[in-house]
Amino acid sequence: MKFDFADQQPKFLMLMYGLVAFVVVVGGLLLLLDVVPAWFARRREAQLVAASVGGGPLPRRRKQREGLFAFFFLLPTLLLLVIGLVVPAIRTTLLSLMDGSSTNWVGLRNYGWMFSDDSIVRVLINTLVWVLLVPLVATGFGLLYAVLVDKARFEAVAKSLIFLPMAISFVGASIIWKFVYAYRGDGDQIGLLNQIVVSLGGGPKQWLLESPLNTLLLIVIMVWIQAGFAMVVLSAAIKAIPGDIVEAARLDGVSPWQMFWQITMPSIRPALIVVVVTLTIATLKVFDIVRTSTNGNYDTSVIASEMYNQAFRYGQNGQGSALAVFLFILVIPVVIYQIRNLRQQREG
Repeated sequence: MKFDFADQQPKFLMLMYGLVAFVVVVGGLLLLLDVVPAWFARRREAQLVAASVGGGPLPRRRKQREGLFAFFFLLPTLLLLVIGLVVPAIRTTLLSLMDGSSTNWVGLRNYGWMFSDDSIVRVLINTLVWVLLVPLVATGFGLLYAVLVDKARFEAVAKSLIFLPMAISFVGASIIWKFVYAYRGDGDQIGLLNQIVVSLGGGPKQWLLESPLNTLLLIVIMVWIQAGFAMVVLSAAIKAIPGDIVEAARLDGVSPWQMFWQITMPSIRPALIVVVVTLTIATLKVFDIVRTSTNGNYDTSVIASEMYNQAFRYGQNGQGSALAVFLFILVIPVVIYQIRNLRQQREG
């Protein structure tokens, strides 16, 4: 196959335009953030020098000018936030009120379709199962690891091994676990799970084709990845418990079980909330695992994967946008709760 540069010239031009635009925008922002603050600093320094030499009063900062200065620093962030979040959110909301070709307004029909179509109801149920199981199970395993590994002989090595799956992408982890669930008929099995079943006298199964077991097996992948994150956060919270409290509890003769429930759990409650909320948001947006493992087939689809399928595979922009808006609405209460919780911690 020969490469014809002339045929590919439009693509190279688009690539060049994109690179130039990136350099101009990013370089311009960096230049402004470097030049403008330096100019204000030099001006302020000159005013202070002039006042000290002339014996006059030192110039005072004007609150209005400080507000404009702060707004200038926030302006790049605000622009990126508007361009990358606000505008797409408004456009997606408008598309969710239109038909699949985005030409005619259909009102709330796409949202009614979400709760009336049996296949989409199954998607919503799957998402609910994910949200209920992943944060609780991953946090539970993370807490168990943190307690068992704390002050162990090879604590650093154990934590590194438990945290290692976090270094793997969701796609890579899904491919690894697809080999674990692999099925090879009645012959020799290459899948670890089927090989264990066969060695115990059972028959191999196509695990990812059996619903609702396949959804639970996909959840195992997410738990395997996120348990390390939960373990690191909770282990740090456990180590932050004041030693005098632990020592006083031991002098009072509390059992290890009482120590865990009466000392450890109340002390690490803020960290537990952070972990559960973070994992809940990540679970609501899960896409890679389902897409790589089953492509949403065999009743394993969740909101994010179904949103992709509707919008980009089936050409139903309205229905895909409705799913995206619904997912956004589900995430908002969790984010608000986390913000309020952090604010209460600061005030406390």
